[in-house]
Amino acid sequence: MTTFVDRVVLHLQAGDGGHGCVSVHREKFKPLGGPDGGSGGHGGSITLVVDPQQHTLLDFHFRPHVKAPNGAGGAGSNRDGANGKQLVVPVPDGTVVQTLDGTVLADLVGAGTEYEVARGGRGGRGNAALANSRRKVPGFAELGEPGDHLDVVLELKSVADVGLVGFPSAGKSSLISVLSAARPKIADYPFTTLVPNLGVVQAGEQTFTIADVPGLIPGAATGKGLGLEFLRHIERTAVLVHVLDSAAPEIERDPLADLDAIEAELTAYGGLEDRPRIVVLNKIDIPDGRDLADMVGADLRARGLPVYEVSAVSREGLKELTYALAEAVAAHRAATPVAEPTRTVLRPRAVDDTGFTIERDPDGAYVIHGVKVERWIRQTNFDNEEAVGYLADRLERLGVEAALAKAGAKPADTVRIGEREFDWQPTAGAYVTGPRGTDQRLAEPTGRATAAQRLAARKARRQRTDDELLHMSADGTITTVANAQRPVLVDDLTDDDTDE
Repeated sequence: MTTFVDRVVLHLQAGDGGHGCVSVHREKFKPLGGPDGGSGGHGGSITLVVDPQQHTLLDFHFRPHVKAPNGAGGAGSNRDGANGKQLVVPVPDGTVVQTLDGTVLADLVGAGTEYEVARGGRGGRGNAALANSRRKVPGFAELGEPGDHLDVVLELKSVADVGLVGFPSAGKSSLISVLSAARPKIADYPFTTLVPNLGVVQAGEQTFTIADVPGLIPGAATGKGLGLEFLRHIERTAVLVHVLDSAAPEIERDPLADLDAIEAELTAYGGLEDRPRIVVLNKIDIPDGRDLADMVGADLRARGLPVYEVSAVSREGLKELTYALAEAVAAHRAATPVAEPTRTVLRPRAVDDTGFTIERDPDGAYVIHGVKVERWIRQTNFDNEEAVGYLADRLERLGVEAALAKAGAKPADTVRIGEREFDWQPTAGAYVTGPRGTDQRLAEPTGRATAAQRLAARKARRQRTDDELLHMSADGTITTVANAQRPVLVDDLTDDDTDE
């Protein structure tokens, strides 16, 4: 069963914002209650926080999908929806957040360091919040904005002061087990260590951490063996320790050749050239190992490398090695500037920044880009004419229509904003109050008279001029209204009266 995971792909889904509510207050003796639709709650965000108690990404290996709760929708009586709870995800110290193409988003080092990796969507405003002097009772509300949906790569780079590197079975795990309280797996066959091991070492008043990575072989930087998978764990180390086997059973191997091979792989991996090196000749408790250590020790010192002969079994030379490592770590810490807390940088918008840009696609469409306009599109209910008219007014006030005309757009040209595409028509005048949910400017001619037009026509038909009003006297004489007190319409005459 997998017990250590240092690279996972997370599928993140922040919470969606709740929709706003369309509601009109209705109460006895209050005929003009006004709009009282509440706004939707904001969706929950996903934040990564460094937790010292986490040492691996194993939990994400089995549960790679992370979803934050959505915001609740608004309701009548000015009740706003509840915000979605922020989802805090603990990660180990040294976690690097990347996109799928390798772009680094954040490097989380230090307990409590946090990074908002996915932001929740905004809640839509209810019609109570949208009311103004022109739209006193809006018949629409804003939709909730969708939260961020993205995939990120979490890569763990162990935060250690000292990194142990060497060939398989060089004794790295044995060395870390006697220098610290770590208890890695130790056996007499290659590649016993399959995952990095970390330990804490105390040397007088100095305390430092030490990391043991799986054994390296020639070609590790190009993917051979396990080295490439775990070389990232020594990127943050202050000191690199070459653990050389002075009692290797292979005749063709010797400590100098092993050192050159490992250095070639570190150079090929890159980024480790400035780390100080310390050489440890291990297994001097074996007679042949001590003799070989004495032979190659002078050559290594001639290269300017500090050399320590130790034995993890008899613990010979470990005290000197421990204090030498502590001294090297202390020197690195003294030379490293104190990390400053992350500052919040506020960048005001430029004076000539309109907040959007217009481009012409090869297909002839005008494409509008901008955070604000794209958010307005996502929050508009296009099934509601009044909401569409409100969007048109906002775009016109922002200067989008003027910019389109300046770019050469003509009525009925295709305009694309975000995922929406429509035929552009300049806004025709200001909004006129009408039935809720409608906008007279967007009404398309249907050829059928409206209810108001039909009522006016009916009244006109019922009205007649004085010349059209007739009266019949008792002797059968028909006169106009000017000669009678009670006019009678010709239409009122029956067929029987006409025959007489």
